[in-house]
Amino acid sequence: MIRALWTAASGMQSQQKNLDVVANNLANVNTAGFKKSRADFQDLMYQNLKTTGAPSTNATQIPTGIQIGLGSKLAAVTKIFTSGDFTQTGNELDMAIEGDGFFQVQLPDGTTGYSRSGAFKKDSTGRVVTSDGYPLLPEMTIPSNATKVTVGNDGTVSAMTAGQTAPTTVGNIQLASFSNPSGLSAQGKNLYLPTDASGAATTAKPGESGLGTISQGFLEMSNVSVMEEMVNMIVGQRAYEINSKAVQAADEMLQTANNLKR
Repeated sequence: MIRALWTAASGMQSQQKNLDVVANNLANVNTAGFKKSRADFQDLMYQNLKTTGAPSTNATQIPTGIQIGLGSKLAAVTKIFTSGDFTQTGNELDMAIEGDGFFQVQLPDGTTGYSRSGAFKKDSTGRVVTSDGYPLLPEMTIPSNATKVTVGNDGTVSAMTAGQTAPTTVGNIQLASFSNPSGLSAQGKNLYLPTDASGAATTAKPGESGLGTISQGFLEMSNVSVMEEMVNMIVGQRAYEINSKAVQAADEMLQTANNLKR
C-alpha cells in the first residue's frame, strides 16, 4: 500500500508536467512560426518479486514472474516541426518558408540563432531585423528611398528606388537545415540554438538541398491544433484525477489496517 502511494504520486507529477506542455502549446496558438511540443513518458523501474524463468522444480521453471511497477516519469518533450497554416499579410517583409529550413539571425553575443518566424521589419538604418532588432543573416539593408521591396522564391531580395526603372538586388536570403531539428534548443523569442543532438547547421539557397522556398507577404502560423490540445488537456486532467483516486484508495487501506483491533 505504501508502494501504491508513491506510484500514484509519480503519475500525478507526470500528468502535471503534461498539462504544463499543453498549456504552453495553447498559449502560443497565435505565435508565428511556433512549433508545438509533445510530452513523452516512460515507466519507472520494477521490483522483481518473482523472477521470470527461475526454476520451480528440477524439471520446470516459472513461465511468468512478478514485477511491480513504480510509476512513470517524463522522458522527453519533443518539438513537432510540421508546417503551420499560412496567412497572407501583404507586408513586404513578411516571409514564410514553404518546406524545410530556418531563417538565420544574429544574436547580440554574435552567435547565430534560427527561427521559423518570418515577421521581419526595418530598423533605423534600413537593416532587415526581427521584432527584437536581431538582424537577418546574411545582413542586408533596404535603401531609404526604396518604393518597393521584392523577395523571390529563391531568396533574392531586390528593391525599386525612386527614379530607377529596374530593381536593384540588395541581398540574398540563405536558409539553414539540421539533421535532427527536434534536437534544437528553444530559447524563446521564436529562436532556436543548435546542440550536439541537432547537429551543425547546413546552409543553402531556398529551393536547394531539400530546403523550402520563400513566400513573400505570408506568415507561417503556429502548428498548434486547439481541438487536439483541448482533448489532450481533458485526458491529462482525467489521468491526474484517477491517480489522485489511487492515492486516496491506498490511504483508506492504510487507515483500515491502522484501525484493526484484536
